[in-house]
Amino acid sequence: MSRASTPVIDPVELTRDLIRIPSVTPADEGAMDVLERHLMALGFTCRRLAFEGPGGQGVHARIENLYARRGTASPNLCFAGHTDVVPTGPSDQWSSQPFNAEVKDGVLYGRGAVDMKGGIAAWVAAVSQVIADGEPAGSLSFLITGDEEGPALHGTKRVVEALAAEGEVIDACVVGEPSSSQQLGDMIKVGRRGSLNTWITVHGKQGHVAYPERAANPAPVIARLMARLNDHVLDEGYENFPPSNLEITTIDIGNPATNIIPAQATARLNIRFNPSHTGDALIDWLNREAGAMQAETGLQITLEHLCSGEAFLTEPGAFVEAVQDAVEAVAGRRPEASTTGGTSDARFIRALCPVLELGLVGQTMHQIDERVPTAELETLTAVYRRVIESVFERL
Repeated sequence: MSRASTPVIDPVELTRDLIRIPSVTPADEGAMDVLERHLMALGFTCRRLAFEGPGGQGVHARIENLYARRGTASPNLCFAGHTDVVPTGPSDQWSSQPFNAEVKDGVLYGRGAVDMKGGIAAWVAAVSQVIADGEPAGSLSFLITGDEEGPALHGTKRVVEALAAEGEVIDACVVGEPSSSQQLGDMIKVGRRGSLNTWITVHGKQGHVAYPERAANPAPVIARLMARLNDHVLDEGYENFPPSNLEITTIDIGNPATNIIPAQATARLNIRFNPSHTGDALIDWLNREAGAMQAETGLQITLEHLCSGEAFLTEPGAFVEAVQDAVEAVAGRRPEASTTGGTSDARFIRALCPVLELGLVGQTMHQIDERVPTAELETLTAVYRRVIESVFERL
């Protein structure tokens, strides 16, 4: 493709085009089509990877994913993101309809403006500028999913597995999550804690409260077990990470009667863990604790676990420094390398290559009136362009 024929993308207009598509997870509604058209015009070879299977709450889902690459040379710098968005909440509480993508006083409103259609559009625009100025020094690729805001079972996780099986080499990846805290470029995410969910059921025997000898009450057993787990100190922290924390998210018995000993009691907990642990090691610990309580009380205790991601850390080095230098050169501030926050699809991409997150200010993500100043989209585009150039210079 000649430089003269390379379209230069407007990040604000592309963000608006993407916002106008109501791609509430797991629906795509054509969002991937819009992105694919722009990337093909920029000379990318695009592959659509659709995966099906059980989604949230057992609902069957078909997830659209896209892997696009331009060039065959090394290094291959990838941008990862998602076109799905969270539900809007009451639309009558928005300043403008959440999928109208209106600009008011220099601010773009709409679901996905920050998380993360704005980030995707800014990287596409940056790529168009780089290509317009000449051939990049390596390959550029995109890994885009429609299953980040949902269970994340058939999105980036499965694309990464497919690419790894094919031997596709990605040398570094920037995830466009809204990593900035207060000002654009003040923070990048170089790691994330892992996340483990556990469902616990204590099986008792129902009976009349006046005849406890004829029943087996699971309520005090679940209370004792949860107290024991809650009081356990997992660790004192890990380099660049806070201490791991276990949070009890619910304890349920569901007994409407005042004179019945319940048949069972359930609880759920979540552990956010640093690299001191693995998901499997924590599962083993929980199983041991439950087994000890079962032996003490004689009541059967069953556990189900779901580890949605392991903890990871991208160590300081050429990639991280290249991104920090690029942000500082454009935005005038050097981003803090942080591991705070929840999980992202970076937890899957780390299996392929070093990965970090760099994007817009996340103050309004998932809120009513999610919004971004259009000037910040322009600035992020300039930051991303410099990141591409800087990474190719260093790697």
